[in-house]
Amino acid sequence: MKWAFALCAMVALSECLVQVPLNKVKTARERLEEQGLWEEYRLKYPYNPMSKFDSRFAVAGEPMTNDADMSYYGVISIGTPPQSFRVIFDTGSSNLWVPSIYCNSAACNNHNKFNPSTSSTFRNNGNSLDIHYGTGSMTGFLAYDTVTVGGLPVTNQIFGLSETEAPFMQYMQADGILGLAYPALSASGATPVFDNMMQENLVNQDLFSVYLSPNSEQGSVVTFGGVDPNHYSGAITWVPLSRDLYWQITVDSVTVNGQVVACSGGCQAIVDTGTSLIVGPQSSISNINTQVGATSQNGDFVVNCNNIGQMPDVTFNIHGQQFTLPASAYVRQSQYYGCRTGFGGGGDSLWILGDVFIRQYYSIFNRAQNMVGLARSR
Repeated sequence: MKWAFALCAMVALSECLVQVPLNKVKTARERLEEQGLWEEYRLKYPYNPMSKFDSRFAVAGEPMTNDADMSYYGVISIGTPPQSFRVIFDTGSSNLWVPSIYCNSAACNNHNKFNPSTSSTFRNNGNSLDIHYGTGSMTGFLAYDTVTVGGLPVTNQIFGLSETEAPFMQYMQADGILGLAYPALSASGATPVFDNMMQENLVNQDLFSVYLSPNSEQGSVVTFGGVDPNHYSGAITWVPLSRDLYWQITVDSVTVNGQVVACSGGCQAIVDTGTSLIVGPQSSISNINTQVGATSQNGDFVVNCNNIGQMPDVTFNIHGQQFTLPASAYVRQSQYYGCRTGFGGGGDSLWILGDVFIRQYYSIFNRAQNMVGLARSR
């Protein structure tokens, strides 16, 4: 314990902050576009952003989907001596899993695999793990080992080892997922990594925060145990959770040019680092895209790249405050497919505030008080 806090003092600003740099890399979509394979992939593995929030799997499994636009991952290690893995820090799920040497799926063969026989601290749990995807699944088993995050060893951490993986995973650069939602969501009752961090007193405060750099491949970071004032400006708006399973909050409305265009009367939204877009009900998303001048094309909403400077802001009104996204934040540009907005349909009544939103607003996930804090990123 003394070693852990001593390391915190070196890493931190003025308190015990454990920071993990997040690398921004080419997305699966960008890599497939370069190879001329995107259209084939898109049709073969359709994107279903709401599958991970399907209530049928809320406890029995960890639903995920093939988000081809995910671009951030951090590095952790598992075992003694440590084996390194690139993981998506996902606030929309609760389990940690990585590929294993027992997996021969194409998705495993181009990723790092955990070898239990080389770790002196490995213990097999004996239970199976089944993670449902939008277009397939991952199967494997559960085990215990030391998981090192930001230099801090989390001992006896339960995690999943894949034996099969859905084909679309081979196009993603991350090896696995580290879930940061609530324990009630966890498959097989596995204790999430951050819960063990709190139980082992490895963090000074029972919260973590996420900064996603909008314009650089470097600079993004997830901070455990506090907030980093270097990454936000102005006041923090604290929003109480409407449900402490996901990081779910109430949005009052969505406006363009002062007019309500979606979420009239309020709606529910999940702040999710594991989703790249802002996702909502199809009719609402279509209305937003129409208001900003986008047209539907092959499943995307596209705009003229020359019009970005004249496109209106989109504002999410949350807890009495305005969280505004300029066009420069919600339009993504591709050298192969032009410009498209970051608003995607697929929900029924639930919204997802994914990376398009989080890049603009430093997001703090407070377990002690069951709140999300939002502040302008810088």
